[in-house]
Amino acid sequence: MNRYVYLAAIPAAFAAGLFASHLSTPAQAQAPATALTAQIIDLGAMTDADIGAQVPNMGTLRSKGLVVTPSGTVAVQSGNVPKHTHMGSDEIQYVISGTGTFWLGNQQRQIHPGDLIIIPKGTVHAGSVPTSGEFKVLSIKLPPQGPGDMQMVP
Repeated sequence: MNRYVYLAAIPAAFAAGLFASHLSTPAQAQAPATALTAQIIDLGAMTDADIGAQVPNMGTLRSKGLVVTPSGTVAVQSGNVPKHTHMGSDEIQYVISGTGTFWLGNQQRQIHPGDLIIIPKGTVHAGSVPTSGEFKVLSIKLPPQGPGDMQMVP
């Protein structure tokens, strides 16, 4: 009899956990969203100084957040970042400036201003070999990148 009680408790506990998970608020990786303001940002004119200091342990990457919402984030980034993946966020990058090769999956691809790079979560990617200036991209992450979401790849 006890065996049947234990066997019945497993699906009941699973269902209760599933129900409870929908009642809680999902964790946000970034600061809480503030109201969006109408504005025009000249990304092409932004210098490294405007974007900010290099991100520690991330190659020459500089990043400045522009938009934070519960659904996604938008940042301008410059520099070069080592190979990595994001397990919880899809990333879309629009190349503003710089040409060269970019790691996407298991191959290097040529990129230039005007390219749109679609990076599904779990896909290895990196700016790797710039041939004219450092890369500057508009980076969109959907949903916002959570803490510990970035895994470096050798």
